Amino acid sequence: MKIGVISDSHGEVSPVRQALERLDRLGVEATIHCGDVGLEIVSLLKGRTVHFVRGNTDDPDLLREAVVEPEHTFHDRLGTLEIAGIKIAFLHGHDVKLLHQTIHSGRWDLVCYGHTHAFSQSREGHTLVVNPGALSRTENPSMAVVELPSLEVTEIRMER
Repeated sequence: MKIGVISDSHGEVSPVRQALERLDRLGVEATIHCGDVGLEIVSLLKGRTVHFVRGNTDDPDLLREAVVEPEHTFHDRLGTLEIAGIKIAFLHGHDVKLLHQTIHSGRWDLVCYGHTHAFSQSREGHTLVVNPGALSRTENPSMAVVELPSLEVTEIRMER
């Protein structure tokens, strides 16, 4: 199963539309949004399985109210899932203490976060840590696709 990991769309519709077209072509079945969503984006994701966490620019009450589709889930600051036997945690990353606790807890096979607007992947013990980069407000827009259960990560660079 392939999951898309996106972050930092900041309400900018055009890069999100481009990202969705790419995710569709790649056969992604579910998407994680690591925060700084922007309310304009939620409706674009209608009909897709999407898990949201709030970022530092998201109003948590307004985002919670916007996430109304049955296939959408709002997880507040920290989201957790288990897909294909893989334990996943995701958050925005602006709360550095929470980010480090999550990464180093030993509880997760995959931790996804955003905030820095730069793609990265690393291993911390058995935990794969992925930052998909940002879809907007960056010189190098990007997202990630993660194959489960193999945890193979593909960086997807987007056009500006």
